[in-house]
Amino acid sequence: MTNVRIWDLPTRLFHWALALCVLALVITGNIGGEVMVWHFRLGFTVLSLLLFRLVWGFCGGHWSRWSHVPIHPKTVLAYLRSPPASVQAGHNPLGSLSVLALLLMLLFQVASGLISDDEIATSGPFVPWVSSSLSALATHWHTSKGKPILLLLIALHLAAIWFYRRFKKQALTQAMVRGDQLLSGSPTPSRDDASSRLLALLLFCMCAGLVFALSQQAP
Repeated sequence: MTNVRIWDLPTRLFHWALALCVLALVITGNIGGEVMVWHFRLGFTVLSLLLFRLVWGFCGGHWSRWSHVPIHPKTVLAYLRSPPASVQAGHNPLGSLSVLALLLMLLFQVASGLISDDEIATSGPFVPWVSSSLSALATHWHTSKGKPILLLLIALHLAAIWFYRRFKKQALTQAMVRGDQLLSGSPTPSRDDASSRLLALLLFCMCAGLVFALSQQAP
């Protein structure tokens, strides 16, 4: 058993920054009122993070790349039939599906929030760009459908982490904190040097700049 760098620093920072932003989004969304300005700022931040993760999935560390996310139906079925006894590098097939569902749901939730309008005090910055019927549909989804579904996915994600720690003695969160995983064999480590971290910083700045420029185009 050896420690192998699985999660590079940019992936880990993305993970924890996204978790904090989502928590803050839930809080500010429930409070409403004047704090909604922060709700929208957090939404733009989440959009920047999601865009970064999309790009990082093509040029990031070995286990952060989409090509190493096992979500093929055959892989998932094989895992369900006979899960390996030892710890796997990166996400297992079920974990990969969970993460992908969370990311897609967050992207859809942010997009719907940008065109939502409660017709009282709060409206998304891009409401004037869409029809009233589409805005009403997005508002209903964002507040009544998307939010509980997102919270359910988060709850399932946390429950899975607890299950693996309690019954399989696998502390999944430790790898996302330290970056290393204790594994058998010789799995390929993820690149996590100064140059890759600088690349990640530049990519995130570009994604954040793109989102900021988009926000400035709002009527």
